[in-house]
Amino acid sequence: MEHASTFPPRAPRGRVILAIIRRDFLVTRSYRLPFILDFVFGILNLAVFFFISRTFEGIATAELGGAPSYFAFAAIGIAITVVIDAASTALAGRIREEQLTGTLEALLVQPVTVNEISFGLAGFPFLFAMIRAVFYLAIAGVWLEVDLSQASLLGFVIVLATAGAAFSALGILLGGLVLVVKRGQVVVGMVIYGMGLISGAFFPVSVLPDWIEPLGRVVPTRFAFDGLRSAVFQGAGWWDDALALLLFSLVGVPIAVWVFRQALGYSRRSGSLTHY
Repeated sequence: MEHASTFPPRAPRGRVILAIIRRDFLVTRSYRLPFILDFVFGILNLAVFFFISRTFEGIATAELGGAPSYFAFAAIGIAITVVIDAASTALAGRIREEQLTGTLEALLVQPVTVNEISFGLAGFPFLFAMIRAVFYLAIAGVWLEVDLSQASLLGFVIVLATAGAAFSALGILLGGLVLVVKRGQVVVGMVIYGMGLISGAFFPVSVLPDWIEPLGRVVPTRFAFDGLRSAVFQGAGWWDDALALLLFSLVGVPIAVWVFRQALGYSRRSGSLTHY
């Protein structure tokens, strides 16, 4: 009899995805120190950029996407990078962890689909990242002098959600890579770090060398950074970026799920599903 998760694709069932998310939350909660340190590290990261920004007080802000200061610019970069990293690398990390703990095969013989597995495993890290992003921006606004008075709450939510959806496609794709090559997390990390670096996470794209600036303007991460900065600092001008991210997700997610399904099938046929 075939594993249930190899049944023909169907719409993911919310209760199945939520069950996997709840399981991962309970596991994470049982290790309280790493849970807390995630928040502490983010605050320390904000503090570093806050004091770095003091070095550049008084410089022109025309290239900062509407941000009133370099720190405000970098704070958005930090917040959205947390979400992008979770959406794109969480599934790969969770699959690797399931392989190492020996629970991946047990999960895959349950009556769940590939869609439910992929979205379920990535669900908790993504939701946790969303909470962290909001928390970091609140800290920046309340204690670190970032002016959020012009922010559009609707724009903030929509850009953050569409960014998460868009980069979940990359996450599912990279999850398939980990199934096949096992130690693909290094590649995953390099891809995400490189995309963020050239697309405006911590400095404007305009300061890049001429030969790489065009690439920085078209990678999907750039739309996430620009859209969130427009929503937070201008309260407008974020629709085009949100639409670009939405289109990316509508095209990318089905392709990524198909690739993940093929990688899962290959791992089963080769008998390497639980190898690490």
